[in-house]
Amino acid sequence: MSVPHRRFLVLGICCFSLFLTSLDTTIVNLALPEIEDELDAPLSGLQWTIDAYTVVLASLLLLSGSVADRFGRRRVFQLGLLVFTAASLLCGIAPTVEWLIGFRVLQAVGASMLNPVALSIVVNTFTDARERARAIGVWSSVVGLSMAVGPVTGGLLVDSAGWRSIFWINIPAGIAAILLTARFVPESRSPRPRRFDPLGQLLVVVALASLIFGIIEGPHLGWTAPETLGCFLLSAIASVAFVRHEKRREQPLLDLRLFASAPMSGATAIALCGFAALSGFLFLNSLYLQDVRDFSALEAGLLTLPMAALAVLCAPVAGRLVGVRGPRIPLVLSGAGIALSGVVLAGLEDDTPLPWLIAGYALFGLGFGMLNAPVTATAVAGLPTAQAGVAAAVASTSRQVGASLGAAVLPAVVAVQLEESGFGEASRPAWWIMAGCGLLIGVIGSCTTGRWGKRTAETTAAELAAA
Repeated sequence: MSVPHRRFLVLGICCFSLFLTSLDTTIVNLALPEIEDELDAPLSGLQWTIDAYTVVLASLLLLSGSVADRFGRRRVFQLGLLVFTAASLLCGIAPTVEWLIGFRVLQAVGASMLNPVALSIVVNTFTDARERARAIGVWSSVVGLSMAVGPVTGGLLVDSAGWRSIFWINIPAGIAAILLTARFVPESRSPRPRRFDPLGQLLVVVALASLIFGIIEGPHLGWTAPETLGCFLLSAIASVAFVRHEKRREQPLLDLRLFASAPMSGATAIALCGFAALSGFLFLNSLYLQDVRDFSALEAGLLTLPMAALAVLCAPVAGRLVGVRGPRIPLVLSGAGIALSGVVLAGLEDDTPLPWLIAGYALFGLGFGMLNAPVTATAVAGLPTAQAGVAAAVASTSRQVGASLGAAVLPAVVAVQLEESGFGEASRPAWWIMAGCGLLIGVIGSCTTGRWGKRTAETTAAELAAA
């Protein structure tokens, strides 16, 4: 096989792993009402079904990136596929919501070894800057593709075979990915891998888990309850301790110097906002369409197709724009689409006409489709290529932290008013929060991607390479 063809085959295999983990998130959101009914799960249980996955995933991505740089990216990638596949089988046989949440934690451990490692494989495979930008555009479009395929596939599976089947489909796909990786993906390592940082890793887990626990359980325990306030205090203490610890380490888990790059810092904040909006959007719409509007899982999936279709169409366009014009234009368009979607959905009622609903979905699809390529490109550009695992892990971590916050904050906002009003009125503040996330994406993207931002990125990359 020629070298160019092999490069694109490696890209395809890596994109397939991203498709598996992204598809899983989309389908699980769609299955929440049936999980609620069969396992008698409360709203907080449904939130943990999503956030147990995203919190653990976000906590381990940096570690997985450094492990892959040291021990081999293909080796870690294959191990991740094996764990993810086995955990999917266990999720499909979970007898209670507590067991399901536990198996989702194991699934996240496997997924943490897939996305950042796969992206670092792509970055090291495509060494030409223009080819790399196009490859990242293709990579980013896979998230949109999973959004297009996920709702319909999930609806068909849930309606015909039940919610457990959404996990079982990962098994043959995971086995195929393991075999393809062994055959075609070359092994690669960083010439200067970083040392492990167990204390830093522990502080990340404590900071994220305690923050999300406080947000999810706050509406039920009370926002001023000692348990809730204790969680927020513990998260703050762990965060401060993490920053102080990382500054003292010669080879930290997260080199804080890289945030001197304006595009890198901007990409992190933008990913947080974008994926918080996505996670909250998917969670709330799944409950709204099925519990409030009484649509079946398949009908709910079909109604979200305009969003998914535009996400698929816009992702490669965003990749080309990044390669030709830079990341500013797609980031501004992304922010505008998500903000307008939030404004439209803020008028949601229990009997909102479907054209109005679909217009809000389509705007969100346009905004989210424009998001991933510029975020990934600017984040990866902020570090030397030899540390691609770290660059990819930082980008992926910010996405997963955002997803965790979105699935925790937006439903928590709705839960505060849901007992006193209908879903439409109760969800209005959540949609305005989503609109605010879109506004922040546009403003931050515009401010950090100009000449000043480029100079800070070049200076930071040179300092890290020389260190």
